[in-house]
Amino acid sequence: MMTTVTADHKAGDGTFDFYPTEEHHHPEGHSTMLGFWIYLMSDCLIFAILFACYAVLGGNYAAGPAPKDLFDLNLIAINTAMLLFSSITYGFALLQMQKGSVKGTQLWLAITGLFGLAFLAIEIYEFQHLIHLGATPQRSAFLSAFFTLVGTHGLHVTFGLIWLVTLLVQLNKHGLVAANKRRVMCLSMFWHFLDVIWIGVFTVVYLMGVLQ
Repeated sequence: MMTTVTADHKAGDGTFDFYPTEEHHHPEGHSTMLGFWIYLMSDCLIFAILFACYAVLGGNYAAGPAPKDLFDLNLIAINTAMLLFSSITYGFALLQMQKGSVKGTQLWLAITGLFGLAFLAIEIYEFQHLIHLGATPQRSAFLSAFFTLVGTHGLHVTFGLIWLVTLLVQLNKHGLVAANKRRVMCLSMFWHFLDVIWIGVFTVVYLMGVLQ
């Protein structure tokens, strides 16, 4: 909060009367966090639309393979564990940041990135396997909706990993300055958001698909 002096009006003697006025300022980074929350809400709408499309098209197999013919729940469970573990390690990174440890924060962020890479590697392997079996996005409406929903989530994870690497460089260069702390917190919200979306994907697409 800052106090400034302004001329309010001209007095009768030809002078100006000065009154202190107060200017209220938001905390540093307030607009950044607000803007990021708005972005996450818009991303929620995108995934809500994709889930709705899958709900409508997911049962249209066009005489092609169904989820129970394609999905390996054991592999998907491992993939899910990779992403969930990455959320835990990100939590450790936040704890190290609160302690003011740059190296500790970088270490746990790097471990988070490794789990994220493992998740992407398994997902790419799954896509390649499905395409090798002839289950391409053009095969049926179900597969089109599947590749769009799961692929969009994977694309978000990819962008998250790029952001994470950039953040590691920024931490190495500038340390735990206020701007970097905000970036770590924003990426934390994004990463946990992707975990929540994936739990929905695992339940709706994979688990319910196999149990049908």
